[in-house]
Amino acid sequence: MATRRILGIETSCDETSAAVLRVEDGRASVASLVILSQDVHRVFGGVVPELASREHLRTIGPVVERALAEAGAGLTQLDGIAVTAGPGLIGALLVGLMYGKGLGYWLGKPLVGVHHLEGHLFAPTLEDLSLEPPFIALLVSGGHTLLLDVEAWGRYHLLGETLDDAAGEAFDKVGTLLGLDYPAGAQVERLAREGRPGRFDFPRPMLRDGYAFSFSGLKTAVLRAVRASADLAADRADLARAFQDAIIAVLVEKTARAVAERGRATAMVGGGVACNRALATALAERLDGRARVVVASPRLNTDNAAMIAAAGAWRLEQGERSGLDLEPFASGPLPGIVGNQVRAG
Repeated sequence: MATRRILGIETSCDETSAAVLRVEDGRASVASLVILSQDVHRVFGGVVPELASREHLRTIGPVVERALAEAGAGLTQLDGIAVTAGPGLIGALLVGLMYGKGLGYWLGKPLVGVHHLEGHLFAPTLEDLSLEPPFIALLVSGGHTLLLDVEAWGRYHLLGETLDDAAGEAFDKVGTLLGLDYPAGAQVERLAREGRPGRFDFPRPMLRDGYAFSFSGLKTAVLRAVRASADLAADRADLARAFQDAIIAVLVEKTARAVAERGRATAMVGGGVACNRALATALAERLDGRARVVVASPRLNTDNAAMIAAAGAWRLEQGERSGLDLEPFASGPLPGIVGNQVRAG
């Protein structure tokens, strides 16, 4: 079978990313991956949509050119284009979509729009060739917290989702409470390593209550502890440890329960929060002897175009194509959801 090259484009939030995948015998490998993060948002303590759109518009061309150069491929050697259609910031998504549609039309190559969360599902396949459904998937990022039973590629059972804050959002907001710079997730994890376990006791929200998640109450508990602290500098690491222990306990408990109840032998964790080593370690320890845990490297867990290309390559293989009328969406269901609908966004 001839080698196919798929260009991936990701501009859903504040990373401008392009990647080229080589696909041969149904297996995809990363030929190149370029991720350009927008540091301008640090000044504002969060992503400013208008600034994100402008930065994508300024950098999308050079980022795609760099990805092609690193892959040693020219535009005419591409066999398809996969671009994030949503969920995400509409203005940011528009930049990637318009670029991808224009490029596809000019080259006469097939284009497919990809759901961002499905990209996270496919990310580990670029490193672990043995990852195949069925498996339990925990998707945790700044905007999403979902627990899925992946019966087959393109067929997903929604087990639970967040009712309020996503896990990554909770990490960032707690980081702000602790006086850390945005984005604070990785900093909270580093600070938690220095913290003493058990000094603060925060609630484990909905720990035994089905598969749904809720982290707003946990965030409020941290806020109250911060306000009650007589010496925040001395308490900061212990607060970070207590918060992280609480949120990981909930994520691990629900994932382990899903593995047992659905009878799956594999659990994967994807999304930006999957970069948290304490989470991956805790889940592996909990499932030791019962199921293996698959987590992609941090570069593939953050928002990136390689995962979009991987999901897009699969959908192109199924014969799917998107027209020039493809529109971005700020929120929307994961394609292939069976039964309940995903509330994304």
